[in-house]
Amino acid sequence: MKISFENPDKVNGLMTITVEEADYKDEVEKTLKDYRKHANVPGFRPGQVPMGLVKRQYGMQVKMDTINKILGENLQKYIADNKIQMLGQPLAPEAGEAVDLEKAAPYEFKFDIAVAPEFNIELSGKNKVDYYEIAVDDKLIDQQVEMFRSRAGHYDKAETFDPEQRDMLKGDLRELDENGNTLEGGITVEGASMMPQYIKVEDQKKLFDGAKLGDIITFNPTAAYPDNDIEVSSLLKIKKEEVAEHKGNFSYQITEISRFVKAENNAELWNGVYGEEAGIKDEAGFRKAIADGLKEQLKGDSDYKFIQDLRAYCEKKVGKLTFPDALLKRIMLANNKDKGEEFVEKNYEQSIRELTWHLIKQQLAAAHGIKVEDNDVRESARQMARAQFAQYGMTNVPDDYLNGYADDMLKKRENIDSFVEAALDRKLAAAVKEIVKLNVKSVSLEEFNKLASEQ
Repeated sequence: MKISFENPDKVNGLMTITVEEADYKDEVEKTLKDYRKHANVPGFRPGQVPMGLVKRQYGMQVKMDTINKILGENLQKYIADNKIQMLGQPLAPEAGEAVDLEKAAPYEFKFDIAVAPEFNIELSGKNKVDYYEIAVDDKLIDQQVEMFRSRAGHYDKAETFDPEQRDMLKGDLRELDENGNTLEGGITVEGASMMPQYIKVEDQKKLFDGAKLGDIITFNPTAAYPDNDIEVSSLLKIKKEEVAEHKGNFSYQITEISRFVKAENNAELWNGVYGEEAGIKDEAGFRKAIADGLKEQLKGDSDYKFIQDLRAYCEKKVGKLTFPDALLKRIMLANNKDKGEEFVEKNYEQSIRELTWHLIKQQLAAAHGIKVEDNDVRESARQMARAQFAQYGMTNVPDDYLNGYADDMLKKRENIDSFVEAALDRKLAAAVKEIVKLNVKSVSLEEFNKLASEQ
């Protein structure tokens, strides 16, 4: 077998592999003998099928499979041995003719190879990159305290509706005729729940101000929720398509007023958030626990922003790279056959930007000995799980439950790449922060979010 590689412009490569009969003959013969042992052909006992018949029936397919296997193995070996940084997968040349395996060997196969552009990125103490530390101030802690109180809150009964509160109404809905009487055969919904403070139209919303238990309010659902047939259909318990048939007024007799009450800031709340094992004895201890948790959480946000700023810094430092555009577009099209050329043209520039950053990260990781291990990927899944639970105020999730949730996420193949990237970003941020000069800036969460949105 002969392999040659041409790469005149450094990014467009042409690999030629010449396969001789000796490269595949023995493997084909061995495979056909195995076929013969198990072939079930009428008129012949198992294992007694004539070899000539086996060759006629299976020979060409076995030959093709064997040659394809040999090509794949040797192509990948050559790429690895010669440290060629291939992008995507090899493609047959557009103008090339299919190799006729019916003819006698040798067979010449050609492959277009997209090669990553050569560049060099080095970081040292001479490089200065912004790093934003988010200040955990009293305002932020207060917001967190109120969030925990809200999540642990409950509803109490009330006599009068207050739109300034998170009051919830329950009552009986009845469709009315043009004269304001209950429509015979019209819609009736008992125990219909409403929160009038979310009504979009002001004159409809005001109808409920100061309403008391037992009051009957006359309003128009379609007027209260214009251009929102889903909201109306949910309230009236009808299909969305039926809303147009019920544009008149409805009566609403209030049977229950529930007022949301936040949980007290006491030991019950503290233990509910962090568990009794945290040993929080007073409000100061609760606020400290919140501050510690926020610092860790916000450090992750700061590191994420740092990676984005590092990306911009490195991309500017590297400059515009030359890629084998035509070949990469062919590869992109081959991977998105159902989406067509329009999709490729629309998304190509963004894919190149992502590819450039991927190559930069690879080089930085290699330069600083960064490797992503299985434990790193699992930690990414754990962090994702922890963040999801935190959204619902669950900060004291047991490790066993957290690990189980993370393991479930890892079972889904579509999640793995994102966890690997998260692990690489996390380890890269830690390594680079020790190398470059950090331009540390302390900002509020509000300021940080504004900066992040401008990225």
